[in-house]
Amino acid sequence: MTDPRSCSTLNRLRSGGIAECKLVPWGSNYTFAVALTDPDDQDAETLLAIYKPRAGEAPLWDFPSGTLYQREYAAYLLADALGWDFIPPTVIRDGPHGIGTVQLYIEPEHDSHYFSFRDSHQDELRRMAVFDLVANNADRKAGHCFRDRAQTSIWGIDHGLTFNIEQKVRTVIWDFCGEEIPEDLAAGLRRVRDDATISALLAPQLDPLEIQALRARAARLLEDGVFPELTSRRNIPYGW
Repeated sequence: MTDPRSCSTLNRLRSGGIAECKLVPWGSNYTFAVALTDPDDQDAETLLAIYKPRAGEAPLWDFPSGTLYQREYAAYLLADALGWDFIPPTVIRDGPHGIGTVQLYIEPEHDSHYFSFRDSHQDELRRMAVFDLVANNADRKAGHCFRDRAQTSIWGIDHGLTFNIEQKVRTVIWDFCGEEIPEDLAAGLRRVRDDATISALLAPQLDPLEIQALRARAARLLEDGVFPELTSRRNIPYGW
């Protein structure tokens, strides 16, 4: 069984041969399921992944064109750097339809979504909620977080609508309004605010003003010290 967080998994995502590429027939952007082979080991397990090419991104009025794949990758880099490893391993690489992200496919538990496990995975959801607030995630639908089939981890996907300069948080995770942000999560926010290596890590993918806004959001969350209150229905996404 593939270890989703291993170096070999990342290496396969970066350089594995794409044996199959099939359109996933839903969503506003073109998304493909791909099968990745290991050119050095013909007997190696085929790796399944999700490929989102830049060429398949639908134009949006509030996000710069052709940047969603970079935001998806930046979200993975940020979560990974903080040790908040709930985003499946993600890389940027070339594919059959040009450059884009390739993200490891994690098989979900049947009918798994936010509302099916919200009461039993509070710590993981607090972490995801803080991430969405600081990354300014505009698209945390119920189906964009799930428990894997082995019931070992909670995962979050679809982070293309992140890191906007303007406040755009839209998420289903509002369970913790008014609660104090736990110290382990506050420590991550301090790194976002103060650690230049975090900014340097994200610099190739994001505009400098977007990184500045990211650090400002971390500073504001630390100053408040609590999860913000839900003030508008606009902060809850449409659909699943």
